[in-house]
Amino acid sequence: MKRRQGRDIPAVVPKPRSLQLTGGRIDLSAGFDVIGTGEVDGVLAAVRVRPGPVPLELRLTDRPAEVGATPHDPDWRIREAYRLSIGVERVEITATSTQGQLAGAATLRQVLDDAGPIVPCLDIVDAPRFAWRGLSLDVARRFFPVEDLGLVVDLLADLRMNVLHLHLTDDQGWRIEVPGWPDLTGLSSSGGCGGGPGGFYTAEDLTRLTGYARRRGVTVIPEVDVPGHVNAALHAIPGLNPDGVAPPEHTGTEVGFSRLDASAPTTADFLRDVFGFVAGLATDRVHVGGDEPPAMPGDEYANLVRAAAAHVVAAGRSVVAWQEAASAGLPRGSVLQWWDERAPVDDVVAAVHAGARLLLSPASSVYLDMRYSADFPLGLDWAGTTELRDSHDWDPLAVVHGVGEDRIAGIEACLFSETLRTRDDLTTMLLPRLAAVAEAAWVGAGKRDWEDFASRVPARGRCWTATGLAWHQSPGVDWA
Repeated sequence: MKRRQGRDIPAVVPKPRSLQLTGGRIDLSAGFDVIGTGEVDGVLAAVRVRPGPVPLELRLTDRPAEVGATPHDPDWRIREAYRLSIGVERVEITATSTQGQLAGAATLRQVLDDAGPIVPCLDIVDAPRFAWRGLSLDVARRFFPVEDLGLVVDLLADLRMNVLHLHLTDDQGWRIEVPGWPDLTGLSSSGGCGGGPGGFYTAEDLTRLTGYARRRGVTVIPEVDVPGHVNAALHAIPGLNPDGVAPPEHTGTEVGFSRLDASAPTTADFLRDVFGFVAGLATDRVHVGGDEPPAMPGDEYANLVRAAAAHVVAAGRSVVAWQEAASAGLPRGSVLQWWDERAPVDDVVAAVHAGARLLLSPASSVYLDMRYSADFPLGLDWAGTTELRDSHDWDPLAVVHGVGEDRIAGIEACLFSETLRTRDDLTTMLLPRLAAVAEAAWVGAGKRDWEDFASRVPARGRCWTATGLAWHQSPGVDWA
């Protein structure tokens, strides 16, 4: 716990907009009696304490001013705003929606982790800077079972992040069962990079995961990557190849060599069935990929991306795509995920001005598959090395010139899995950098201070250790 002006301030990550001590303490060791209306089960899961005598009142209000919101705030920010009041006899979480209640519950859990069970009385008024605060996780190159994904959801919810984007398909593996196309998983789900253990998700798996995530305030967004990164599909379905000859399985890390061909006999049916089915599983959006297309005519690339997007829209879902798809002419309201800082931004800026929104994933800051240091045993380094402070010290409003904050959907970290083998590898690469990404997405530009963040994040480290998670003790922080 940090000592500030002689008073104990619980360490909360991301930093709340306002945290004021109000005097006195309350013993919460006996547990809560949750009363009121809203997401009672989700709040109990977030707080992770047994039922007990201390009143924890959930209040839903139709007056945004009660949670510090203003008439100028967008609707999504008002929905996620909350007030956490800890008094000498009771605890209250006030919000305009269940999303805000869950955010308040996550903050209460962190107060308990750092200061509990006898915690200072306080008043927190809080709301996020950006609507989309996510993690893209590559399960195509390295498969992770649903239980591991549940752990990732818990980590996101603890940091008040709200999107888990699953990169389900790539050259090395196909991880989603599609009715009518059994060979996609039958022939292309058994391995991964380096020949690692395989697996795939059934529709029931993703439905179960999506339901669990929703109760924690996290939306799951599935990605099927086309028209590049498709060797797993080409290997499983000979008819996706113009000559009818399936290529061999690919377990390496190379990219940029595979693509769909519009002239192949089953390409159109494949796009219709796959994206129609995946969109039916999604609750909100579907990511259609579009990144790193190999050499192909520009109109063919655009037509394939638009075809995938059209099936998503027909199912009533919105489209997400990597930045390269800016040239394809996506439906208005689509989200473009910007990752490659080496590429020109003209098409991206033009697409944003035409109605798209921008999701920021600059590789040098939030690609968490980059090594922490040159000699770190996990990760890659094509975008350099990325330490905790690198994931903290960047300005979301300065990375793509010509795009204002009102057109930025949010921030998403990415973890591609070429070098990962175990759940410990997964959490080691996520933690502690995921906490810095959460701070950037919740607090935004101009209001973050490295020394202040470094004084708060050790409390999360102690929690990760207590729950048995592997993580990296980045330099520049007094983790003790």
